[in-house]
Amino acid sequence: MRFLDRFLAGRNTHREHITDRAADTALNSALNSATRPSLDELIALRQQAGKLDLGRWQAARARQTGGRASRCRGRGMDYRESRIYQPGDDIRNMDWRVTARTGRPHTKLYQEERERPVVLCVDLNPGMFFASRGALKSVVAARAASLIAWAAAAHGDRIGALLFNGDHHELPPRGGKHGVLRLIRQLVAQSDPLKNLQQPPHPEGLNAALARLRRVSRPGSLIFLLSDFYGINDGSDEETGKHLMRLRQHNDVIAIQVLDVLEQAPPPAARYGVSDGQHDGILDTRSASARKAYGDFFRQHHQAVQDLMRSRAIPLLQLSTDDDVTGVLRRRFAGTTPSPTQNHARETAA
Repeated sequence: MRFLDRFLAGRNTHREHITDRAADTALNSALNSATRPSLDELIALRQQAGKLDLGRWQAARARQTGGRASRCRGRGMDYRESRIYQPGDDIRNMDWRVTARTGRPHTKLYQEERERPVVLCVDLNPGMFFASRGALKSVVAARAASLIAWAAAAHGDRIGALLFNGDHHELPPRGGKHGVLRLIRQLVAQSDPLKNLQQPPHPEGLNAALARLRRVSRPGSLIFLLSDFYGINDGSDEETGKHLMRLRQHNDVIAIQVLDVLEQAPPPAARYGVSDGQHDGILDTRSASARKAYGDFFRQHHQAVQDLMRSRAIPLLQLSTDDDVTGVLRRRFAGTTPSPTQNHARETAA
């Protein structure tokens, strides 16, 4: 009997291993560019980021020199105006043509160029590994973050980041190509559903990320928040509002909400099996009351996000999982108004 028990136990263990390997094989075969971003894909976005003009937003307040024009006047690359010479002005900046024409000494003033750190706060909690069409929210967020980072590097800005899921991964601002590649490597690692779906969400969610974001960003930064913002329970979340207000006081902040079409309208009337990876359930949308409750939930959430961002003067852009991320960002940052049919990428005026 003992031999038979060991034999049967060995067969069961072998069968479990075969089942596990089959499940892993099936899951790996489902991983593609729509479910997990690749290093090559995010690097290739550099060629498409050239038309993104992040400079449309407010001028920088950081003190380091760089490629971003500021409101401060000083010695830089861009000529601003000429004025009458004053004692103490640098003789090297004399405007001899205006001096000769007016008969009075004039000096040139330049618009000082300053660097503006760009910080990307990317939500990669379990809810971001979802999509009913197109690409997972996590993939859309990674693509958008990479495009913004490449555009920032092209303008001489430093790139920093805070990626949060079950934990937080801070990247202090770093300039140039190396800063972007460092971010991309982290985005690829943290956007792997095989690893990150096993981590529970951070217990404090968005608020904990915003609190840590203040440590990563420096005054004068341009901050992008990429999330579906389900960490916001309702429009009265005072703690979230306080964190956003503190960030907004010394930085420019832009929010990008990543959505799926199922979060904008209920699916056709039917019974659907649903799961969060640990618990299974049934979504029944056959009744009118169920569809109304479904729609009301998401409308209230979207309205709460819009109200909160508007109250903090933070522009809000919506990206859908089936959007062309490059096209949407180009229209937003190139100043082109989207057509009415492009209702999956609506910018909410703040």
